[in-house]
Amino acid sequence: MRTGSEPATARSALRARFWLSVWGLVWAVFGTAAFALVGRPGWAAACGVLWLVATVDMAVILRHIRQGPHYQPGRDIPPYRPPESGPPFPGPPRHRHP
Repeated sequence: MRTGSEPATARSALRARFWLSVWGLVWAVFGTAAFALVGRPGWAAACGVLWLVATVDMAVILRHIRQGPHYQPGRDIPPYRPPESGPPFPGPPRHRHP
């Protein structure tokens, strides 16, 4: 059910971000090793930088997951209740056609 307050009450998909970060980390490690073995230091360095970015991203994601339900609600926590006052920024007036 859509309430119109989704942007204000949205929750992040941290588990999906975590697994995408793992996927990127695996490929960055593989790329760094492969390019280093074939003698392409520039590409190996680029993959190494990507490896660093993926590692930092994973650390931030894990920190948010460990902070608890405020950042990553589990399946046992119901969705946020919509605000009682309505959306925080009302949109343009809607014209009704007869």
